[in-house]
Amino acid sequence: MKKILLLITISFLLPNTFFGQSGKSVPQNPVTENAFSKSYSYVNDFEKILTSNQITTLNTTLKSSEKKSGHKIIVVTISSIKPYTNVPEYAYYLEKYLTDNLKLNPTILIVLSKELRQIQIQSNHKELNTLTQEETRNIISNFAIPEFKKGDFYKGLENAVNQIVKKLE
Repeated sequence: MKKILLLITISFLLPNTFFGQSGKSVPQNPVTENAFSKSYSYVNDFEKILTSNQITTLNTTLKSSEKKSGHKIIVVTISSIKPYTNVPEYAYYLEKYLTDNLKLNPTILIVLSKELRQIQIQSNHKELNTLTQEETRNIISNFAIPEFKKGDFYKGLENAVNQIVKKLE
């Protein structure tokens, strides 16, 4: 009788050890990497708000800045952040994708959406001491947004990039 009771007890407790959760759960990326493009350059105008000359000029500025300071800045324009819920979340996972999957390791990632009327400057963790959140807010509100309000998205991006480059050098 004791053996039967022991077997029944073990049979009830054993499955719990196989299916129980252990440790903390890590938030998972709600989307697979298929949400992002397979290739990125310094300027990625997916929203098509810049001319080819503007893209070339901004690319040149970003390349020369990287050669001088060693800090890679990537600019991405998007019209939609779906399935993400906000631009900071999108920028966070894009930066993670660029670093982990494409090995680009951007120091600064600028995500702009004309359609959503939002901009996010994402700084990787190693460079947080170089560009603070206050400096980022200042760059956005004083150098980018005034030009965006005039409808000149290139000038706003150029101003923001130039200010970031000054801070990083």
